[in-house]
Amino acid sequence: MTARLVFFGELLIRLTAPGNELLMQSPALSLHVGGAEANVAIGLAHLGHDCAMVSSIPPNALGRGAVAAVRGAGVDCTAVTSHPGRMGLYFLSVGAGLRASEIVYDRAGSSFAATGPDDYDFDRLLAGAGLLHLSGITPALGPRSAEAALAAARAAKRLGVPVSFDGNYRAMLWDAWGSDPRAILSELIGTAEILFGNHRDLSLVLERAFGGEGEDRRREAADAGFAAFPNLRLIASTARHTVTADHHRIAARIDLRDASHQTADVDVTGIVDRIGAGDAFAAGVLHAHLSGGDARAMAESGLALACLKHSLPGDASRFGQSDIDAFHSGALDVRR
Repeated sequence: MTARLVFFGELLIRLTAPGNELLMQSPALSLHVGGAEANVAIGLAHLGHDCAMVSSIPPNALGRGAVAAVRGAGVDCTAVTSHPGRMGLYFLSVGAGLRASEIVYDRAGSSFAATGPDDYDFDRLLAGAGLLHLSGITPALGPRSAEAALAAARAAKRLGVPVSFDGNYRAMLWDAWGSDPRAILSELIGTAEILFGNHRDLSLVLERAFGGEGEDRRREAADAGFAAFPNLRLIASTARHTVTADHHRIAARIDLRDASHQTADVDVTGIVDRIGAGDAFAAGVLHAHLSGGDARAMAESGLALACLKHSLPGDASRFGQSDIDAFHSGALDVRR
């Protein structure tokens, strides 16, 4: 496999209402550990990659438990430090039928959001790394974490470490402080070789609309992204049509500067948990990319993990290459 992969972002605890209940309908919640970057790290660790998490947690049982969960999933957490503050939380009510899932964030003032660029020695943490993965959630948390995300990306560029960036635009987080998401996201995308985002993400940073429908619009947006960001080599995206909360149609797309591939739609039914499907997609794409795959291989690997994630409770993909192979073979009988 490739050199060590580094992931910078917040670890979160997710508290979920039982079954398909509404929040507070019953006096019980189940707990999962996640976070956008950690989810991708866990997905890639299960595919055999050497993954390391850089983050900050509070010095209490919640922080220590989150680190233990991520470490237990095969991710090196040596660079996860402890700072005063609180653990970032979010609450989930899982939808069903014609009722969508609902998330309530409770992460203001978290230990991670309070840290800044001076709290991380990115030159040391990224030395010899094969990739840095970031998402747009980190800079959306506040000015300190925005500065930290930019410092990480600048250090990676200075050291020649490729940057993978997932737009993950969260309007509620950006709107909570006096932010300039276009400027910050533009700089982060400008350092990246790999972008996880679609025409809407590119419309935001380029301040322009893209016409047409479907594949034509996505290629137009990709061409505009490649023209605006010379460092960018690969744009990966999914298209999701929600039939009901339990039935989605998903396709995956890869755009390179001189090639592209879009998969057919896959019907995903009987959905158990869709949270983290985008992170699973990113893990699948990066796995194929780091293994030397072409646009088709990356799209199909990403699609497989995104679809499989819908069958698994929790935030992260925990599937291996054999699961990807079984997905593509259509094997649905019990594997013995």
